[in-house]
Amino acid sequence: MAFQYAVALTGGIASGKSTVCNLLKLYGLRIIDADQIARDQIDKEAAAIAEIFGKEYVKDGKVDRKALGRLIFSDEGARRELERFLHPKIREEIYRQSETQDALKGPYIVDIPLFFETANYPIKDVIVVYAPREIQKKRLIEREGMSEEEAEARLNAQMDIEEKRKRATWVIDNSTNLKHLQRETERVFNEITKSR
Repeated sequence: MAFQYAVALTGGIASGKSTVCNLLKLYGLRIIDADQIARDQIDKEAAAIAEIFGKEYVKDGKVDRKALGRLIFSDEGARRELERFLHPKIREEIYRQSETQDALKGPYIVDIPLFFETANYPIKDVIVVYAPREIQKKRLIEREGMSEEEAEARLNAQMDIEEKRKRATWVIDNSTNLKHLQRETERVFNEITKSR
């Protein structure tokens, strides 16, 4: 049965989910990475992406993710269309990987950035990696080189981080520095292993 031992991990864009996943891996937790699955699916579906959105979004047989990202975060209709096309494929692969992980028993992480938004997965316990919206925006501008408008569009495409925080089983605060994030992650790891 899928998701029996699963713990979902989510948060906002630039909240630090990848860093937390890397730390949890060091503690020995197995990770299913929805973003990696999405990237793999996009690569497999380059021809379909060109057909749906236009040939300019595919270069040398590969999807130009930056160009496609600019489109889908500035055009809600395009974003919905991409989600309609990709989400069932991503969901099927996450279910498949989850059944493999459940056979091994013991907790594992399903890293799903849009866990609350899609409501596609019957996972009871949820970690939210939290950073206030202003910090998320600052990181997007500095790390990704986005304009303020692009950063706002990305943030607005997701459920507000404060709402996600309210729905969490556990919150990992990533509003200060790496040392603090490590302590927060270790605390939540210990709580997960105690609760299972």
